[in-house]
Amino acid sequence: QVQLVESGGGLVQPGGSLRLSCAASGSISGAYDMGWYRQAPGNQRELVAGITSDSSTHYLDSVKGRFTISRDNAKNTAYLQMSRLKPEDTAVYYCLVETMDADYWGQGTQVTVSS
Repeated sequence: QVQLVESGGGLVQPGGSLRLSCAASGSISGAYDMGWYRQAPGNQRELVAGITSDSSTHYLDSVKGRFTISRDNAKNTAYLQMSRLKPEDTAVYYCLVETMDADYWGQGTQVTVSS
């Protein structure tokens, strides 16, 4: 079993920055991909950014140039650096770990962008 703990969410003004962290623990081994999703009220969950086991990255078009995903394999941790935040970035952000055997989700962390 794999457990994910997310942190770093909060309230920030438009134009501000936040850094989300997702730490994985438990029976995780082998290559795995990691990703950040978000879900705003009334919307479907969408992929914001993903990073493969060999650190290839991909992003939602609306966050390209503003968000950066990275990972520290020694710590089994993924990060999402969010800059120039906009009100439309407001959502619950979820971490996903995709292993060969199963997918694991974090509990979510709220990001609110408001003045």
